Amino acid sequence: MLSEYINKAISTAVYDKLEDGTFFGKISKCPGVIAFGETLFKCQQELLSSLEGWLIIKIRHGDQLPVMGRIDLNPKMSASHNGAMAHG
Repeated sequence: MLSEYINKAISTAVYDKLEDGTFFGKISKCPGVIAFGETLFKCQQELLSSLEGWLIIKIRHGDQLPVMGRIDLNPKMSASHNGAMAHG
């Protein structure tokens, strides 16, 4: 499912050619996931790497992830977890 999520996210990427002939890419639903490259291919590879790192950090910190298409990687809270939290 993670691979599907990454593929869906990358499919939404937007690329621009800059004045100096290099490329810039971003994934709008994933703030901060940007990349630059001398060629479009290098920019795409850097964007993929940036997305993977971003996902690792977001998952590690328990942050909310954007839904990509029908793919939702956010944990589902069960009814027992919606109540008061236990204090120890």
